[in-house]
Amino acid sequence: MSRAEQPSRRTVLAAAVAAAVASGTAPAAAATAAPPDRGARDLGTARLVDNRTWTTYADWRCGGAQGVRAVSGARPGVVIAAPAGTTDYTDPHTGTTAPWEYATWTSPVHRLTVPATEVIASWNAHTPAGTWIQVELNGTYSDGTETPWYVMGRWAAGDQDIKRTSVDDQSDGRSTIWTDTFAIDDAATGLRLVSYRLRLTLYRRPGTRITPTVWRLGAMGSDIPDRFTVAASTPGLAQELSVPRYSQEIHKGQYPQYDNGGEAWCSPTSSQMIIEYWGGRLTPEQLAWVDPSFADPQVCHAARYTYDYQYAGCGNWPFNAAYAATFHGMQGVITRLGSLTDLETLIAAGIPAITSQSFLKTELTGAGYGTSGHLMTVVGFTADGDVIANDPASPSDEAVRRVYLRREWENIWLRTKRYNASGKVVSGTGGVCYLYFPAHPSPRQRKALAAVGVR
Repeated sequence: MSRAEQPSRRTVLAAAVAAAVASGTAPAAAATAAPPDRGARDLGTARLVDNRTWTTYADWRCGGAQGVRAVSGARPGVVIAAPAGTTDYTDPHTGTTAPWEYATWTSPVHRLTVPATEVIASWNAHTPAGTWIQVELNGTYSDGTETPWYVMGRWAAGDQDIKRTSVDDQSDGRSTIWTDTFAIDDAATGLRLVSYRLRLTLYRRPGTRITPTVWRLGAMGSDIPDRFTVAASTPGLAQELSVPRYSQEIHKGQYPQYDNGGEAWCSPTSSQMIIEYWGGRLTPEQLAWVDPSFADPQVCHAARYTYDYQYAGCGNWPFNAAYAATFHGMQGVITRLGSLTDLETLIAAGIPAITSQSFLKTELTGAGYGTSGHLMTVVGFTADGDVIANDPASPSDEAVRRVYLRREWENIWLRTKRYNASGKVVSGTGGVCYLYFPAHPSPRQRKALAAVGVR
C-alpha cells in the first residue's frame, strides 16, 4: 500500500499553509495572456467536477503561442517551431545548471462550471531525450483577484535530462500547491477558484531540432462537500474485465531509491496493470536495467518512471497518467467520479479504473490492512454489485484479485472525512480516479467517458 503510516494527500491539503512562493522557470515574457475560452464543456449542474482538456488541432490553434505551432494528424498536438528564447534551469535534485531553449503555449481562460476548491492538472506528451516540459496554472478567485502562476509539474518521460519533479512551497496565503493539487486554503470562507488558464513550456537542448510533443493538456476542478458517508448506489452491472494482476508486495526492498521499494508502489503497479490491459508492453531493451532475478520487472520500471523526486514517491497522480500515455496509442487523465454507477458505466464499456481510497482495517472487510492512502484497480462487479478490484497490496500476483463489499468500498472511496485509528478527524480522497484509455476510443468508449465527464 502507499505510505500507510503517512498522511494522505487530502490530509496534507488540510494542513498549515507553506509560507514561501516558488517562481517558475519560464521567463516573464511567457505569461502573455490568451483569449477567453470558447470551447468549455458543460458537465451539467448535477456534477461537482469540471473537466477541461485541450486535444484537438482547433484547441491548439486557439491558445496564446510563443515559439510553438500546432500540428494536425491522427493525434494533434503542439511542438516547438522557433524557440522564444533560452533560459538556464538548475535542477534542484542534481544541482546541475544547463541552458534550455523554450517555447510556450498558454490556454484560453476556462471558466469553471463548478467553482473549485481543488484543481489537478494532467497532460500526455512525448519527450525524447534532450527535452522536457513544464505545466503551470494561473487562476481567478471568486472575489476577482488572481493567483500567482503556480508550477503544477516539471516532467520528462525519462530521467537522464532532468529529474521529474513537483514544486513545494508555492502559496499566496489563500491557496497552496500540495504536490500535484491546487487547493483553496480555507474552503469554509466561501473562496473558490472560478477560472484558470494553463501555461505549457516546452524545453529542448540549445542548437538541436528535437522537440517535445504535447497531445493532451487539461485540468479537473472540483468542489466536493465534506462528508463522512455517501448515499448508496444501486447495483446495475455484473461484469469483469480481464486485467493483468500484479502485486507491489513482492517488490519489497527492490530499488529503495524509488520511495523505499515496492511497499509504496501501489500507484505504478496499478498503472502497469491497466497499461498492459490495453496492450502496452515494455521491450527487453527498456527493462535491461532491472535486476533479472526480479519478477515482474515492468513494475520496477513503472516505479522508476513515475517517481517524483520532490515528493520522493511514485504516487504523483499526473505523473502516473503521463507515464501511461508514453505507451503507443494511449492517453490518461485524472478526474473524480461521483458514484459506483459511474464506474459501472466505464466497466460496461471495457474501461477499468484506478481509484484512491483511505480506510481503517475494520472498514474494508477482507482487506487485512488499513491505509491513509492506497490505489486499487477496479476491474468489475459481481452479480450482487460488489466491487472486483485488483488490489496490489496483496502477497502475490495470484492473490491480487479481491472482492470488496459494495457499500463499504463506495464509502471509503467517495468520502472526504473519516476517523483515523486515534479517533481524529482526517481527510478522505473524495472519489479520485485515474482513467487510461485509447487515444482513439470506440464510439461506445467515448460515450461512457462523456457520461462521467471526460472527453
